[in-house]
Amino acid sequence: MEHDPGLCLDVPEGFDDSDADSQVHPMARKLFSASTAAGAFGKAQEWVGEQSLLVVDVSWDYAWGEDEPYTLSVYFTFELDPDDA
Repeated sequence: MEHDPGLCLDVPEGFDDSDADSQVHPMARKLFSASTAAGAFGKAQEWVGEQSLLVVDVSWDYAWGEDEPYTLSVYFTFELDPDDA
């Protein structure tokens, strides 16, 4: 499988996360805004279903006075094909 460079995480040259105490792992976040909580979940469900990734965490925010005040943040890592490693 060829990877879209726009979906890759850039890691600085020499980055080393082998220290178990650091718990540093490259991760990405995507925001889904909607006028209802269900709408934000629906957008996230559709997008996640189309991707090859592992959802690590989610968080909510509510922006008072906005047209789409519900924002679901999805934190994820990419699931890479073991044959590409």
